[in-house]
Amino acid sequence: QVQLVESGGGLVQAGDSLTLSCAASGRTFSTYAMGWLRQAPGKEREFVAGTTWSGGSTYNADYAESVKGRFTIFRDNSKNAVDLRMSSLKPEDTDIYYCAASADGLYRSSEYDYWGQGTQVTVSS
Repeated sequence: QVQLVESGGGLVQAGDSLTLSCAASGRTFSTYAMGWLRQAPGKEREFVAGTTWSGGSTYNADYAESVKGRFTIFRDNSKNAVDLRMSSLKPEDTDIYYCAASADGLYRSSEYDYWGQGTQVTVSS
């Protein structure tokens, strides 16, 4: 079992920055792929950013096209934590953001095994 708790959501203005944090506990954190996904009402949960373990101390990161250059995922295995650092926020970034852990896969919500409760991000224009 992996327990995930997100924090850091809120209301910001367009162009602002915001960092979401995810604290993990439970089983071996370092080998899981960790992702941030978001969901708007009535829509599918979509991949935003993720980091996968490549062996040893090597991790790879990937991002949705819509957030590349604006969002950065940062993983700290010593703290069992993964942050999503968001900058140049746009109104279309408004969503509920979820932290999730996957034993196999990164891009599809169905590939994730554990989920946090979600945190709301609202970007006003």
